[in-house]
Amino acid sequence: MVFDFKSFHLRGIHAETEEEKRQINQELKNLYDSLTPEEKQRFNLELQTFLMTEVGRLGSDYEAIKNQIPNE
Repeated sequence: MVFDFKSFHLRGIHAETEEEKRQINQELKNLYDSLTPEEKQRFNLELQTFLMTEVGRLGSDYEAIKNQIPNE
């Protein structure tokens, strides 16, 4: 089973209200609650991988932008 964390992430980013964000988070929690213990383990590993990838990407983007700003 492969979990599509990116779709939840993008929906959360583009949510127009806090209520919409809460609903998206609740969907993800409901999905997790519906899983078997083995699937939950897989879910957690895939989520960690996704988060590490996203954090790494943000760090790279930050450094690229930072390097474009002239030093004064």
